[in-house]
Amino acid sequence: MSKPEYTVRRARTSDVPGIQTLVEPLVQQRILLGKDLVVFYEAVQEFRVAEDSAGNLVGCGAVHVIWEDLGEVRTLAVDGGWLGRGVGHALLERLEIDARELGLSRLFCLTFEVPFFSRNGFVDMGTETVDPAVYAELVRSHDEGVAEFLDLARVKPNTLGNTRMVKAVTGS
Repeated sequence: MSKPEYTVRRARTSDVPGIQTLVEPLVQQRILLGKDLVVFYEAVQEFRVAEDSAGNLVGCGAVHVIWEDLGEVRTLAVDGGWLGRGVGHALLERLEIDARELGLSRLFCLTFEVPFFSRNGFVDMGTETVDPAVYAELVRSHDEGVAEFLDLARVKPNTLGNTRMVKAVTGS
């Protein structure tokens, strides 16, 4: 049996510059929003990375808790040379495991990559909203991902053309 082309593991602080390097081309293409290096360090515990057999990062992704049952898939990125080789799927699968371990039952994403997320069980959430009491709590958050989930007007310029998608991750 041959050794896998890549492995998925928890990110370390030493991975942060590589995560930023992976994300930057997608920022330039306006697929992902840019983040300062400090933001990646603050969130490193949320990240998983994929690395090739030589130890080079070829993909990354994070799951961020929004509410007691809801998380967001963030910063899912794959090196252009590794697209179509299952890296994104493997990372998303690991993030779903992480979400279940955290006690989450739903994952949200805001994406231009609708076909990829659809193939992985996400559906367009359309105008879906949350219980008014939960909304009242969430709307207090300063987190942009929460604002995107709630479809607040203040994030509209950053979300034009994106699709709000959700997936149930209970069981399995």
